[in-house]
Amino acid sequence: MELQFIKTMFDTIAPRYDLLNRLLSLRQDVVWRRALIRALNLPENAAVLDAACGTGDVTVALLNQAARPRLVAGVDFSREMLTFARAKLSREPLSHRACLVAGDALRLPFVPASFDAVTIAFGIRNIMDRKSALINFRDCLKPGGKVAVLELATPGNKVLSRLYLLYFQRILPRIGALFSRQMKAYAYLPASVIHFPPPEKFAAIMGQAGFENIRWRRLTAGIATLYIGENPLSER
Repeated sequence: MELQFIKTMFDTIAPRYDLLNRLLSLRQDVVWRRALIRALNLPENAAVLDAACGTGDVTVALLNQAARPRLVAGVDFSREMLTFARAKLSREPLSHRACLVAGDALRLPFVPASFDAVTIAFGIRNIMDRKSALINFRDCLKPGGKVAVLELATPGNKVLSRLYLLYFQRILPRIGALFSRQMKAYAYLPASVIHFPPPEKFAAIMGQAGFENIRWRRLTAGIATLYIGENPLSER
């Protein structure tokens, strides 16, 4: 039931998703996605899986990075989100190097060791069994491949955290409802961020899933966190 609620919610807010992301983050979501791609340091002709790709912002950004990828595969369980992602990709010169697939992170339809990197931006907190999702990501990676997880967070500074939570819990749902008429969706958003584990605990889950050389970086005063992990070159 929980998965169906989240899927229905994203299907419903898909038409306004990009506008609200830019508005509610003051365009910082664009900066964060660039940081994610830089941190991957992808090789030429890489194959990349963009999990929970939504409307395709990371998928498009990966296509346009300096080291042109051979393939970017975007996966999302919301068919409405994928509709907007397809429209966005259709305007890209390298769209022939991308494919979009309906699916979820717990049942990825790819051959093991297919990708040089896996990305997931603002999606891991919507997956209850995060360890299983991360194991699936690792299975998709070639030896030495990287995973990049970008997720919203609550600032560590107490004063900033209070102001942020006031905005996040009281103001953001009203702004979201004004533009999308989905108060419930934008009430879910702050709750999902507040209950997401702190960096140390999430990094530990990544380690349990088999990743190594795990590091994280707080972005924009701790409003978002970028995690990087590597698939071991050989089995432990």
